[in-house]
Amino acid sequence: MALARFLHQSTLHRCHLRPFQKLLFAAQPLLFSSGSSSSAPPSRRSPPPPPHEFLKPCEFLGSWKPASDPREAEARLDRLRKDYSKQVAQLRKEYVHEMEILRAEKQRKDEAKREAIRLANEQRKAAKSAAAETLAAQRKAFQEEFRQTLLKERAEKLESWRKKEQLREQKKTEKKDLLRQQSSMWISEENLDKRILEAIVDTTPL
Repeated sequence: MALARFLHQSTLHRCHLRPFQKLLFAAQPLLFSSGSSSSAPPSRRSPPPPPHEFLKPCEFLGSWKPASDPREAEARLDRLRKDYSKQVAQLRKEYVHEMEILRAEKQRKDEAKREAIRLANEQRKAAKSAAAETLAAQRKAFQEEFRQTLLKERAEKLESWRKKEQLREQKKTEKKDLLRQQSSMWISEENLDKRILEAIVDTTPL
C-alpha cells in the first residue's frame, strides 16, 4: 500500500514536470474562471465572444489506482508513461502542424499585404504621372496661347506703327506740297523794294 502511494505521488510529480504540462492542463474546463467572468457586465459596443470549446480532460489526471502487487504497479506505471509519451508526441505533431498552418497563413497575409501596397504604389505613381502629364499639357497650352497673344499684340502694334508712319509721311508730304505752293508766291529780298514801290504806285492788289 505504501509502495502504491509512493508510485502514485511519483507519477503525479513526473506529470507536473513534463514540458507540455500547460497543453495538458489547458484541456481541462476552467471551472473557476466561468464564475468570475459571468460577474462582469457584457459589453454593449462589441458582441460577446463565441463559447470556447474545451478539449477532453486528461486521462492521466486521477487515473492512478493503487495496486497490491508492486510488479503490477510498475507495469501500469510503465504503460502510463508510454501512453503519456505517445500523447505528448501526438500533441507535438498537432502543435507543429498548427504552427505550420499559422506560418503559412501569416505568409499569405504578408504577401497579400505587400501586393496591396505594391498595387497602391503603382496606382499612386500612375495617378501622379497622369496628373503631371495633364499639368504639362495645360502649361504647354497656356504657353502657346500666351505666345499667340504676344504675336497678335506685336502684329497689331506693328500695324499701328505702320499706319502712324504712313500718316506722318502723308502729312509731311502734304506740308511740303503746301510749302512749295506757298513758296512760289514769295518775294525775294532783291525784288522786295521794287515790289513795294509798285504796290504804292499801282493799287492793284498783289
